[in-house]
Parts: sequence; C-alpha cells; structure tokens
Amino acid sequence: MVVPAATTPAYDVCERARLSRDARFDGLFFTAVRSTGIYCRPVCPAPPPKPQNVDYYPTAAAAETAGFRPCLRCRPELAPGDGSWRRGDATLARALRLIDAGVLADAPLQALAERVHLGERQLRRLFVERLGAAPVAVHTTRRLLFAKQLLTETQLPITAIAMEAGFGSLRRFNTAFRDAYGMAPRDLRRDLPEVAEGPLTLRLGYRPPYDVAAMLAFFRGRALPGIEQVDEAAYTRVFGSGDTTGWLRVSRWSAEAHALRLDIHGAPAGALLDVVQRVRRMFDLDADPHAIADTLARDAQLAPLLAARPGLRIPSGWDGFEIAVRAVIGQQISVTAARTVTTRLASRFGTPVPAALAAQGYGHLFPTPEILADADLDGIGLTRARAAAVRAIATAVRDGQVGFVVDRSLDAFIADWVALPGIGPWTAHYIALRALGHPDAFPAEDLILQRAMGAGGERLTARAAKARADAWRPWRGYAVIHLWHDATAAASPSEPPRPSRSGRRRSST
Repeated sequence: MVVPAATTPAYDVCERARLSRDARFDGLFFTAVRSTGIYCRPVCPAPPPKPQNVDYYPTAAAAETAGFRPCLRCRPELAPGDGSWRRGDATLARALRLIDAGVLADAPLQALAERVHLGERQLRRLFVERLGAAPVAVHTTRRLLFAKQLLTETQLPITAIAMEAGFGSLRRFNTAFRDAYGMAPRDLRRDLPEVAEGPLTLRLGYRPPYDVAAMLAFFRGRALPGIEQVDEAAYTRVFGSGDTTGWLRVSRWSAEAHALRLDIHGAPAGALLDVVQRVRRMFDLDADPHAIADTLARDAQLAPLLAARPGLRIPSGWDGFEIAVRAVIGQQISVTAARTVTTRLASRFGTPVPAALAAQGYGHLFPTPEILADADLDGIGLTRARAAAVRAIATAVRDGQVGFVVDRSLDAFIADWVALPGIGPWTAHYIALRALGHPDAFPAEDLILQRAMGAGGERLTARAAKARADAWRPWRGYAVIHLWHDATAAASPSEPPRPSRSGRRRSST
C-alpha cells in the first residue's frame, strides 16, 4: 500500500529504488514497514521487507504522523532534504524555508500562513496534499530528527540538545521524543559507542552524484585569508561574534557514505541548527541532480556538460551580507583582485578573533553591516563609486531595507536590490545565486555567460540570453554554473568558473 501524496514517486519507482538501495532517491521518499512500525530510507542496509508490509511516504513527517518510528540503522535524520520543495518561489517552498528558519518555533501557524499569503486551512491542506503531514508536524519532525542526530553523534548534554533543537525546555523535549519514538532521549544513547572528545562532528548527507572537488576548488579560489582556509581536502572558516567565536571544517566523509563531514568548535549556544542549515545551503546538499538534469539535458548545449560533470552544484556562501559586499567589490575586476580588496576591507574592519584561533592562522570575522555602514573605505583599493555602494548596502541591510529573507520571490528580491545605488541586475542575480543559493537566479548581463550561450563565438544580448534560458526554469542557476565551468575548463580544468562581474553596466572583463 502506498499513501497517496502528490510528491511521492510512482509505486514501481519506489519499489525498484528500495530493492536496489538506490541512493539517488534518498530523501525523496521513506519506506514504512507495518510489521515493525519503523520507517527507513531507501538506502537502508537491513534486509528488505515483503512488499505487502510496506507503505511509502513522501516525507519523514508523514511517516511519523502515521505512527512509525525512525530506523536506528539507516537513520532517516541523515537523509538529504528534498530540495525541489524548498527551492524556487512556490508557496510550499517559501513555507518550508520559513519553517527551516524557525518561524513556528515561537509563533502560531497563523503567522506562517500570513507570511505566505494563505489562510491556515489552505496552508494545512497544501502541506497534507503535497507532503503528507501538516506544517506543525513537519516542524516537529525536523526538530526531533536533528535532536536524534545530536544524541547519536555528539556528547552534548541532553538539556543542551533540547535547546539546540528548539524545544525550549527539557520537559517538552522529553515528552515530544517519548511520544514520537516510544523511548526517552537517554535510552537512545545506552547502546551507542562513546564519542571522542573534541569538536562536534556531524554527518551531512547528499544525493549523488556530488562533485566535492569542484566545490572546494570554487571556494579555494575565493577564500579570504584570516577568515577562511581551503585546500583540496577541506573548507574551514571562523564564525560568530566578538563575544563567541567558533570555527568549522567541512570535508568529505567518504565516497561510499554520500555525505560530508562537518566539524564544529565553539558554536554559540542554540546556534547548531543554524550552522548546519548554512553549511547545507553553502554546499547545496539538498539538490536533486536528476530532477535538474531532467530539465537541463533537453538543451543540446547543456546535455554534454551535464553528462561530463553531473555532480556540479551551486556554491553558495556562509553569510548573505558577506556575499553581497564581495559581489559589489568584484564588479568589473578579476576574482583575484576582488579577493585582495575584500581581504583588506575585512582585515581593517573585522572583529579580531581570540588568541587561540589567531594561532591557527585566523585573524578576524567579516565586518558587520553596522560597522561598514559608516566606514571610511579610502585606501583599500575601492573606487569612490564602489565604496559608496558598499556603504549603501550595509546601511540598507542594517536598516532592514533589503535582506536575505527566505519568503521573498526571486523577482521581489531582485527588485529590492536593484533599487540601491551601484546594484544592477547582474549583481542582484549574483547575490541571489551565491547568498540564497536560488536555483533560478540568472545573471543575463554576464559576458562570459553571453559568449558561452552564443553560437560560433557570437555573444548574445541579455534579452536573448533570458529568452533562450526560459526553457531551463526553474534550474537556470545550475545552467549558469555548468556554462561558467565549461567556459574556463580549457584554460584551467581543475578550477571552477570565474564569473564576469558587473553592476549597472555590463562587465568589460
């Protein structure tokens, strides 16, 4: 029996994926076994149950709403999210991003409904039809599964885990955990091996294929000394505030595990879920490469690029404001020059890190909007217009005129940003691509992109590029990454794309 939901793959697809343990479907549906009361990922290593005992659910929340408990072997909390629900501008996607941002942690369902311009009943019906569970159930399952991961993979005290997972009190956490899983949180730890002391280490799953080398190469070419350290094996950076500064390291877990390893040290209390979400967005871990390829491979130019590099993802950024500043600084200059100027800015205005981190080669945090809004940017290599634009966006972010809110559509986001001085369509779309990880962002004014899309070396106009890319929606951002990568591969096959940068004018480089 298959529970009907608009997002559940067809029954025969689920059956084949379950029996073959196909990692491409990990997180796209869950297998619930009626004879055991347990639900699993399609990749579960346990012997497959008989088909007559299996139900298929589109989400973990749907399985838990039906009364099933998560498997302790395949651990559903490690499944990548279904990015097709959270990406783009559809109402469901915006609502899910708001849930991920914690809207329901301290506000009623009505608040979420108002943010997406629906009534409560409409929103609840949409969730049940598409995801098999109501919004509050999705929110609760999300918190419980994150808590389960922390219980399994860390030595954090249970009280701290309750706070990190957003329950507000140990009593509420114990009650919710026992009601959902039939055991107390402490019971889950009894038979687990002891976790070594040191940084918290979490496993972050993705859906293969995934090009780890290309992601690290992209970040390595843009790493800011004093803030980031990137080599062929890992990405590392400092984060936090002047009061609490930590560091994180992202590396490959193993090719077989289809996961990245996240090491975290010194995260502020209550910040772990936010850190995990930032890293998942930054490394684009919830993308469904096969759904993306189904659309983009219909294009004769993109098809061979997708076949050659099927694991390319959108490399996002740790912080939206940092990406916006870097985008403005990089207008019409090379990536290397932009990194040099941005390093000067960060070194002069960033908050110094503690001595222990300084001994590891770090120097400072990236400056905040409050600092840069009134900063004297003379002498670091910025033109007067670029300096004014940096201060303008810092002021706008500080005052809430623009931001990186997750319930905005792409068009609304672009309109807000191009209204600022020194921000043109290219810069706004680049910020959407790198700060939000928006899958449909499309910097049509980019010269490299225009040349790559033209036939026989002919450069398309921005209007012609937009018209041709319309068939790539809602995945135009991934097409951009492939075209940028292909445009620079001949010169440096190991390096990712270096985009042309422009503000209101087209780039000349």
